[in-house]
Amino acid sequence: MFERWVTTKLKELLGVMPAVFLQGARQVGKTTLAQHLISEGLMDAYVTLDDLATLQGALQDPKGFVDALPGRAVLDEVQRAPQLLLPLKQRIDAERKSGMFLLTGSASPLALPQVADALVGRMGVISLHPLSQGELEGRRENWLPQAFEGNFTIRSATSASDLWRRVLRGGYPQAVTQPTLLSSQVWLRSYAETLITRDVRLLADIERIAEMGRLFQLLAAQCGQLLNVANLSREMGIAHSTLQRYLLLLETLMVVIRIPPWHANIGQQLLKTPKVFLNDTGLALALLEIGEERLAQDALLRGRILESFVASELIKQISYAETTYRLYHFRTSKGREVDFVVENVRGQIVGIEVKAAATVGSDDFRHLRALAETASERWAGGYVLYAGATQVPFSERLWALPVSSLWEV
Repeated sequence: MFERWVTTKLKELLGVMPAVFLQGARQVGKTTLAQHLISEGLMDAYVTLDDLATLQGALQDPKGFVDALPGRAVLDEVQRAPQLLLPLKQRIDAERKSGMFLLTGSASPLALPQVADALVGRMGVISLHPLSQGELEGRRENWLPQAFEGNFTIRSATSASDLWRRVLRGGYPQAVTQPTLLSSQVWLRSYAETLITRDVRLLADIERIAEMGRLFQLLAAQCGQLLNVANLSREMGIAHSTLQRYLLLLETLMVVIRIPPWHANIGQQLLKTPKVFLNDTGLALALLEIGEERLAQDALLRGRILESFVASELIKQISYAETTYRLYHFRTSKGREVDFVVENVRGQIVGIEVKAAATVGSDDFRHLRALAETASERWAGGYVLYAGATQVPFSERLWALPVSSLWEV
């Protein structure tokens, strides 16, 4: 079992809140983590609504089902039986103890009104993502606080040479433990098909399910691009409102992520369009049926998929960081663009550019310099993450860093 860095925050929440919702896409390791807490004695029982008999019992008698749950119970895939939420609320209000229930789900509770409404003020929410590179290495990442401190030295990375293998593999536990890249991609394509044919149907009544699969592939091809719903609607030949509904469903299942634009008192100069990403580069490349050879030949694709890889690693690190960070992108109507902006609780920001090249020049920092001028006293530093192997300073608070520095520092 891989150690999951979010475990510390999860234990802290269970010590404070009556219920905790552990959200994450299917197969990211929620069940394994929950059962680990049982083995540690933090939780006492595990019940899954993926079991048909258990699900039928919960649907037939929701109150009786909840009343029969032991204390400190894990209830897995709770979104399959929203009828349980009101009885859960009633039991929590009657007993009002911390750590009563750990609920897990493959759909975000914030997008399921019945969950949010029933357990408001009674439930903490925590996210589990596919494995980070640090979790795969057994090394707790410290990149975010170090980026704000600007505390880097000139040195060479040790794992820069296998960067593209990591990008192709992604972070789904079942995918990374496959013996070959081919078998990993077979598993990921099967996972995507199950997600569309099974999990989407659980959340919504969609007749033309093939459209969802096509949209999923289109989003994989457009990772790191601005989300243009109108263009997607025209390309797919479906109504704008229908496409918005499909996008929301994929976001609810936590396999599609929107990153909003950053702005700070600069009004109309900024375009207000989010970027869109899949939650895992292995999944995106498997959907597109792109392997190592094709990736090596397509420079444009390498740039986009490497940006997506960095996005996913930043999102994972933010989810278990000791303090709060927010992730944005920066783009102005004049064409100034920075791939990522991270803001800390003090309002300071760092800018991050991603380059698939093995070398970096001064010109690669020009948009970071523009962002520094815009951010003014809030500026903490700018970084070009590239496919090379050496950490190099380019000027005060501007560094070129290997992508692998995200999990090596």
